[in-house]
Amino acid sequence: MSSDAYIRSTIDPDTRKAACLLRWGPIEALITPENTLATARDLMAAAAHADTDIALLAWCRKQLKADPNTAGHMVLDIRALRTAPTGPGHSALRIESVAGAKTGKPYVNIARGSMKAQLDPDEAREMAGHWIQVAVAAQIDVRLRYALGDQPGLTADDIEQIFERLLAVQR
Repeated sequence: MSSDAYIRSTIDPDTRKAACLLRWGPIEALITPENTLATARDLMAAAAHADTDIALLAWCRKQLKADPNTAGHMVLDIRALRTAPTGPGHSALRIESVAGAKTGKPYVNIARGSMKAQLDPDEAREMAGHWIQVAVAAQIDVRLRYALGDQPGLTADDIEQIFERLLAVQR
């Protein structure tokens, strides 16, 4: 992945609800599983749009014999007609699909705060898959923490150590 964004499951220390922790350069943010899934949805959509835009540019040039400038304007007009992905949650990243008119390559730009990265569509899809896994893991982890809390002899510190060991094994 071109970005060094790292996300993992955790709990919100204030609410004790499932959360996902994003670390990317100086950025550290708690994200709800719902917003983590929305980010994955938007990454997938941007990857598909970038691929489609490149194919459309090539088609306009080949079939319509459109010059690059005209083809580019046609793609922009078509983009304006697209509806944004909808569903619960809001993306935790700024996500934009890009069709490199000069390079002929599709890209997905991501950003949050001062951090920015450019991914190819496959990297964006891979990132989305990971974010989906983390959102699901956060939901499972909070339930497991709750269940372990009912076990006699296990303290909150014991439970935290179990999760720290699981994270260490995962890396």
